[in-house]
Amino acid sequence: MMPDGYWRQTREPRYAVLFAMPLLFLYEGLARLLVGDQGIRNGADVLLKSLFVWLGGRHGLTVFAVVLLGTGAGLVARDWHRAGAPQFRYYLGMLVESALYALGFGSITAAITGLLLRGPAALALGQGTTLDLSTRLMVSLGAGIYEELLFRVVVVSLLFRLAGSGFGWRPLPAGLFATVLGALVFSGFHYLGPLGDRLELTSFVFRAVAGLLLSALFLVRGFGIAAWTHALYDIFLTLTGH
Repeated sequence: MMPDGYWRQTREPRYAVLFAMPLLFLYEGLARLLVGDQGIRNGADVLLKSLFVWLGGRHGLTVFAVVLLGTGAGLVARDWHRAGAPQFRYYLGMLVESALYALGFGSITAAITGLLLRGPAALALGQGTTLDLSTRLMVSLGAGIYEELLFRVVVVSLLFRLAGSGFGWRPLPAGLFATVLGALVFSGFHYLGPLGDRLELTSFVFRAVAGLLLSALFLVRGFGIAAWTHALYDIFLTLTGH
């Protein structure tokens, strides 16, 4: 059993950010190996990088990499200096914890979806794709790192600030507003673009519930565990053919 400090410390950057970094490097490495610069990538990755290309032109991707890695390194360095070196065993605990969450994630999401829709919520998300196994695994890794970065770290945080600073709401209603609206945006994102799924009520609600649960996991357990839980869940779906 992990000590009490595990649950608090693993939310901090020297654990959460460093724990998420292998997902980034594995995804980017596989993407470059499998599809190159112009092939299929995770949609959140494309959206974030396209924004930087639009703002920075031909230097946009370089700026994106500098901002992403520089921000992460700065957060880790400051936290490391403040609290000391991380314990390796905590990373192992985080991996086991993420795997357990991922194994139960689909069943819990489906059960909540069934309650909301007053009926069974057996889904086959992403069925009909013609992508090979390696590419689907690469996209799953990208979902963990880039969708959590975009929808939890960026979207939910911005909506929370909007509700608090713009609307003058207290933290609790601001948090609920940000989490619910962020989950709806997250769900709707999966139906955009040429690889998007066909819009159906059951799958939309399922993904919205998934967004709510991932937001709760992000808030309670931090970015690293939310990212790995998301990635491992998608990988399990890919490997089991669901």
